[in-house]
Amino acid sequence: MIAILDYGAGNLRSVTNALRVIDAPHEVVQDASALRRARKIILPGVGHFGQMMTALDTMQVRETLLEKIASGVPFLGICLGLQALFESSEEAPGVRGLGIVPGQIKRFEGDMRVPHMGWNEIQPRDSSAASRLLRDLPAKPYVYFAHSYYAPSDPASSADCEYGDVRFTAAVERENVFAIQFHPEKSGAVGQQILRNFVSL
Repeated sequence: MIAILDYGAGNLRSVTNALRVIDAPHEVVQDASALRRARKIILPGVGHFGQMMTALDTMQVRETLLEKIASGVPFLGICLGLQALFESSEEAPGVRGLGIVPGQIKRFEGDMRVPHMGWNEIQPRDSSAASRLLRDLPAKPYVYFAHSYYAPSDPASSADCEYGDVRFTAAVERENVFAIQFHPEKSGAVGQQILRNFVSL
């Protein structure tokens, strides 16, 4: 069963609808005991980094989530769910992220419109030919973004995206940890394929 972690402010309905479209059994969970039964975990997110991390602590699911990921359970973070994997964010100074990926989330600065909202092309790295999450995508995959903060591009990123003069991480893939800055549930056939890839792990 795929557990979708509901921390109170996620884009749950659109994610659950997308999973129904591809016939993927799933369950929305809100506590540690339900999370422990999960064979895969999705952490969708919209909103504020600090509020999300505070909610995970209030629900007492942070440690269970980290334990499940450490045990090898496939994890998919969506949008703010990707940012939660990092150590911290400029959006909430002093608030600890999950710390699975080193680094800090930054805010878009410059002449571009913020938030970055709408369709944009992602650029899979050469090494992503073996990617389990991004396989079977079109040559130039376009997906839907809605965010004001981003993870800087990193050699470990499996895909990047460019907005204005900023190149940022669009996807992360590390063993059983997967995350995407965009919204697959709003990204048409490309998003459905990414979700199928995760479900089939």
